[in-house]
Amino acid sequence: MQGPSAARQPPDQFACWLRAARAGDADALGRLLESCRHYLHLVAGRELANDLQAKVGASDLVQETFLEAQRGFARFQGQTAGELAAWLERVLLHNLTDCARHYRAAAKRRLDREVPLEAPDRVAEQDLPVDSLTPSKQAIAQEQEDRLLRALERLPEDYRQAILLRHQQGRSFEEVGRRLGRSPEAARKLWGRAVVLLQKELQQL
Repeated sequence: MQGPSAARQPPDQFACWLRAARAGDADALGRLLESCRHYLHLVAGRELANDLQAKVGASDLVQETFLEAQRGFARFQGQTAGELAAWLERVLLHNLTDCARHYRAAAKRRLDREVPLEAPDRVAEQDLPVDSLTPSKQAIAQEQEDRLLRALERLPEDYRQAILLRHQQGRSFEEVGRRLGRSPEAARKLWGRAVVLLQKELQQL
């Protein structure tokens, strides 16, 4: 049975968890983090490049993000579920950047050692980058993509556009605001509400 989700709870429940977490309640902090697991997993799955998917999974990135969030929760200054999701997403994307840099640097060092100087165009088959997913991983990725699309279809149009512009197209809040006829701050708040509702819809699928 899945743990409680802040997206399913009234706002005062989230506020209670947040106050308790800031007072040092590990269980309350765990509930806050778990409320964002589905959303973060989908973000990680969409952002992971093909050559990294054989090395690290979306679940691994989410778990690492949770560990870092637990260690540095004092840095979170937000008050809403949307702000928490945005903060955790930034942590996850930072971890993903570090992960990509680590694995790609290691792969380059390995190739530098193993490719003979007299035949630089001959690379062992096992050293080639992984450009495609295994059938099982393809099925999982497709299932996650379908689930996200179904959840997005349930959102109001402006919520759906805010998420697509922000995540699929990588637009800034200023750009999102221009597209939706809102100020950057209003676009940020709209996106935050959209993320919370998307988490709720994902929980229900």
